[in-house]
Parts: sequence; structure tokens; C-alpha cells
Amino acid sequence: MTTGPTGIPSATTGLTGVVPPLITPLTVDGDLDVRSLERLVGHLLDGGVHGLFALGSTSEVAFFEDRMRDEVLDAVTGIVAGAVPILVGVIDTQTRRVLEHVRRAEARGVAGVVATAPFYAITGPEEIRTHFRVLGERAEAPVYAYDLPQCVHSKLDAAMLVELGLEGRIAGVKDSSGDDVGFRRLIERNADAGAGLTLLTGHETVVDGAYLAGAHGSVPGLGNVDPAGYVRLHDAAMRGDWTAVRDEQTRLSRLMAIAWAPVGKVGPAAGVGSFKTALALLGIIESNAMSLPMSALEGDNVAAVKAVLHEVGLV
Repeated sequence: MTTGPTGIPSATTGLTGVVPPLITPLTVDGDLDVRSLERLVGHLLDGGVHGLFALGSTSEVAFFEDRMRDEVLDAVTGIVAGAVPILVGVIDTQTRRVLEHVRRAEARGVAGVVATAPFYAITGPEEIRTHFRVLGERAEAPVYAYDLPQCVHSKLDAAMLVELGLEGRIAGVKDSSGDDVGFRRLIERNADAGAGLTLLTGHETVVDGAYLAGAHGSVPGLGNVDPAGYVRLHDAAMRGDWTAVRDEQTRLSRLMAIAWAPVGKVGPAAGVGSFKTALALLGIIESNAMSLPMSALEGDNVAAVKAVLHEVGLV
């Protein structure tokens, strides 16, 4: 694998840089709010992002029926209109269902598809390897493996991922495992093997460490709120200005406190809920509505998010 002037490995395949996982703005009735989505995409493009990831966990994809997935994908691709590449989540329980989502995404001309390990039915290493091999064989778009063990209950093995990269079955990995040691080991294995995988961290608060280890980019949910901050961090890492990287990460880590501010909320109701609430407070989306069975942040929880925005100077 080749390296750039900062020592960060240069990806030979896949999308690099800041690729925020889009939240899905909803009306209070649970429908897609296209006008808010237009403002959000404009906010992200103005922030200088290098791509967008639609229908990921932050998009609430697990709560959407196929009709809603299609509606979101049509709206996103239409609004972006080729300004940046779009990755699309094809997350579902088993291989045949994922392949159907792949075909629907490819029909919209996306830059890549992002798939987790299969879930619900118990699977082991053999089934997970077969799953990604089949996706890589049958998909025309590049396939990214999504490491998300807290949701699918399987941790993707670094050796398997590098093997799949060498076979040309996957183009990259979005690591949202929270296992920073494991992600660093994947970076090292990828470099040593010359696999050429694009490696993206889904962490919001330790992107600086991921870049220092050799990551190619980030997919931060908080990037919906402050895309320009993550782009500044990325640019500083690319020029090797690690003091600027640290300082920007510190500011973004303070902003990430919005996700820990809500009381009585867990999982996406707290994390994605806080991102939506911040975006509503900033006037970018109309409502902080969430998908059923989740409810939006209200009252003191909204005030807590607003206080963090004030503290970091966004409002």
C-alpha cells in the first residue's frame, strides 16, 4: 500500500474523507420531510464533506419499510445530484434480503453499498464470510463491510476483512464497533497485506487517534451538526498538523456531549435524537421527530442539548 506525505496509507479503492451518515428528517406524522432534507444536504455540502452515507443506522434505516427506504434514497440522490458520492446502507437480516436492497441502490447509481454481517438467525465465521463473498460477487457497486457488533451481535474479524479485500470482494470497512484496538489492528493488517481497503471510523470522539493510526476517513453522526469541524480535522490530518487535529477533536468531543445530555433515553432515541434536536435548534430541519416506537426529545432534554450548543459556540 502506498502512503501519503503524512504517513497515512493512501487508499487504492473506495471513498475517503468525511462521509457523514445522514439523519432522516421526519414530519410529526412520521413522513419524510423533503424540504428539511434539502436544507440538511446543503448544510453538509457547504461544510465541505467528501461524500454522504444514506440509510445507515443514524438514518434510522432499521425502522423503515422498503417503501420508505426507496423514498429516502430517491430524495437524497435527487438533491445531491452528483455533487458528492453517496454510499447507501443495505442493512437487513440475511443475504437474499440484502441483495434485493443492493439492486435497488444500484438502480439509483450510488457509489457503494454498506452491509453488516447477517443477523437474527445465528451465524458464525463461515456464514459471515460467505455473506460478504456473495455480496462482492453479485453487486456491481463497491461493497463496504459495516462492523456494528452492538446491533448485529457479530464482530467482523480483521483477518477475514483483509482476505475479502485481497479477493476484491469488499472495497472498505466502516468501523462502528467502538473497539479502537481492533480497528488499529485492522489498519495494520490491511497495510501489511497490501489489501487496499478503505478504512473509515464511525467514532465521533477519537477520530484523531484513528487518523494517526492510518484511517482514511470518518463517518461521524455528529457530522450532521458540525460537518465543517470534521472537514477541518480531516484536512489537518492530511497535512500532518496533529496539534490542529487534537484541538479540533477536543472541540468536537465537547459538542458530542449533546448525545449524553438526554435523561431517560437510550440508543438512537438519545444519540440520533440529540442530533435531530440540535439541527432543529439550528434551524436546519423543521422537527426533531423520531421513528416509532421512539419519541422526540422534549422539555429539559431539549434545553440540555441547547446548553451544549451554546457552550461550544454553535448558537
